Amino acid sequence: MLTKLNCLLLLLTCVASTAQNNDKDWENLLDKDLTNWDIFIGVPHTSLDLEGHEKGDGMHGTPIGLNNDPLNVFSTSQENGETVLNVSGKIYGGLSTKKEYENYHLVFDIKWGTKKYEPRLNDKRDSGVLYHAQEPHGQFWNVWMRAPEMQVQETDCGDFFPLAGVSMDIKASKKNENGKEFWFYDPKGEMRTFKTGGDGRCRRMANFEKAHGKWTRLELICINDKAYHIVNEKVVMVLENAKEYTKEGIAKSLTKGKIQFQSEACEVYYKNIKIKNISKLPENIKKQL
Repeated sequence: MLTKLNCLLLLLTCVASTAQNNDKDWENLLDKDLTNWDIFIGVPHTSLDLEGHEKGDGMHGTPIGLNNDPLNVFSTSQENGETVLNVSGKIYGGLSTKKEYENYHLVFDIKWGTKKYEPRLNDKRDSGVLYHAQEPHGQFWNVWMRAPEMQVQETDCGDFFPLAGVSMDIKASKKNENGKEFWFYDPKGEMRTFKTGGDGRCRRMANFEKAHGKWTRLELICINDKAYHIVNEKVVMVLENAKEYTKEGIAKSLTKGKIQFQSEACEVYYKNIKIKNISKLPENIKKQL
């Protein structure tokens, strides 16, 4: 006959076993040698002291190219036994997975550094994560791939940008911010297509980031052609009908691709970058919808 203590121990064992099995579902994408990633470095700004490479405004000109990172824009360090991705921001660049992913849950932590560089010395600290990214490199500003972007920017984490010929449909409403009107994600708003060109940006529902210098957890869930942008466990945007467009303007569904982390003129750190395959939304996300 089971005692109350034995029942409690059995329950704890089952919980621990479930947690362990769940942990096994996650693939750790970050190691000290960045073995899961390719690096693409864009056009150096004229303000940089870098010999042997054509310089420009950071966007126009000849990129340094694939797996050639002379200033170590992307590197790693160890912090309390954890591997941390250091993004210097000195040159626009992209750290992209070697593999393509489809139907997944991506989790990572982000913290801002202090340094900023041209051409964004007077702008917010900025980075971003591109998903369903399509080669070749350099389709946007001679550095990044064609992709939807989950924005990683001070106070704007979770915004949407369509890069180099993609679109997604988002329920949105216009709101006034600092005397100007912008599109914001609104679950009760009308469905609108946000496409490359014109006003393609849609802002997150609200700011749930932690203060500068603290780690913020971001999550990206992609199931078929839908995506969910999540900041500190809060769903800040739901996106549908991901599409990419040919030069002739013909649209096709976009459901898989590479994942690319941006270097965009500021110092930023990432850790706990992990991913797992899923077929349905986690319960804590479903409850918010």
